[in-house]
Amino acid sequence: MKLTIYRKLLLSYLAMAVLTVLASAYAIFSLQQLNDLASRIINDDFAVVDQSKSLLDSLIARESAEKRYLILQDPTIEEIYWSRSREFSRIFEELRKGRFAGIDPTMARLSLLHGQYDALFSQEVQLVHAKRNEEAQTLSEGQGRMAIDEMAMLLRALQKKAEGNIDARMKQINVQSLRASRLTVVLSLVSLVLGVLVVLLVTYNISRPLRRLEKATAIIAEGKFDFDFRLDRDDEIGSLSHAFGVMAQRLKILEERNLDASPLTGLPGNLAIERELGKRLQAKTAVSLCHVDLDNFKPFADHYGYAWGSEVIKEVALLLIAELKEAGETGDFLGHIGGDDFVIISVPPRAEGICRRIAAGFEGRIRKFYTEKDREQGFFIGKDRQGVRQKFPLISVTIVIVTDDGARFRNPLVMAEAAAQLKEYAKTLPGSNYVTEKDVHKG
Repeated sequence: MKLTIYRKLLLSYLAMAVLTVLASAYAIFSLQQLNDLASRIINDDFAVVDQSKSLLDSLIARESAEKRYLILQDPTIEEIYWSRSREFSRIFEELRKGRFAGIDPTMARLSLLHGQYDALFSQEVQLVHAKRNEEAQTLSEGQGRMAIDEMAMLLRALQKKAEGNIDARMKQINVQSLRASRLTVVLSLVSLVLGVLVVLLVTYNISRPLRRLEKATAIIAEGKFDFDFRLDRDDEIGSLSHAFGVMAQRLKILEERNLDASPLTGLPGNLAIERELGKRLQAKTAVSLCHVDLDNFKPFADHYGYAWGSEVIKEVALLLIAELKEAGETGDFLGHIGGDDFVIISVPPRAEGICRRIAAGFEGRIRKFYTEKDREQGFFIGKDRQGVRQKFPLISVTIVIVTDDGARFRNPLVMAEAAAQLKEYAKTLPGSNYVTEKDVHKG
């Protein structure tokens, strides 16, 4: 059989068709693999990272409640502890039901430690009721501390493993997308030898979105989550681009959570406060911890509504931000513990001046949140914790200042406890005040 031009063209087109089919099949197969990897990152690994962080936050809150209960012996704090324990159990069960492989031994150990820690707290409560506070403290610092440390270690290891899986799969996505792109280009170049425009069209149709997704993978790996790589397609490439978009948004959310910002004020939260204070104590430099607390806020929120109470909290945050800005020092730190509690970390000479100005200007900023009648009276009628209606003064601010020269406090928790004890005295003073440790000694 002679190889006529027709037949040569036919064979060329057949070869082109085979190469095109091979290129398309390989690309689609690679895209399906990439889509599966992205789906596993989103549905499995991110869920474990998020839940392990939530468990760690809950664990820290339980420990804080335990320590405060041993100091204050308040039944309300005991209930807070058990509320956090139930929250831990709920998140733990969600994590246990997930598809993340290889964590059964860790989960079993966490479950055991969780139960042991609850049992230890129950013993501490009984000891406190029996006026055996020293035994309760010893139990907390011994077995309780060991259980907390091990649970935190296990949760961090779990989180680290999930983050390692994310990194490994991101690298795998990058390698596979690069490999698919290269092979598609090679097959397309071979098809070009046959002089067929169809191969060029197929190459353009497949390689262009793959290169775009490859670029998006590298950009996401650098921590830039706002790059727009959406593709208006209804095929696997479009599905993959959508998965990339969801993954980028989840990564961005997780990064923002790491900042531990308050959703109401946008200020750093408990973990950021603890890190900042710990860093300064470790540096052995002079530091002042200013605990800002509102007086009569709960009756106000009960009377005027929590939405209006939230506006007061935001106004207080703006006042504190303005005062720190007025001080003109970038090294000062402002954090929002939660509710009506804020923290300012500064240096001793400047901290007292900042707190003095806050106390002096506070009531003028807050008066606008009352009705005209309540402003003129100087009080409002609300209900106390027992539901009894009584007069409450207008909201005022109490600020306590605890200082350290670098040698007094071994960690942020001890310094925060000192501030809490000082606040008990400061709360007995009428109106807006700031109190230092020296003021108590003078009294």
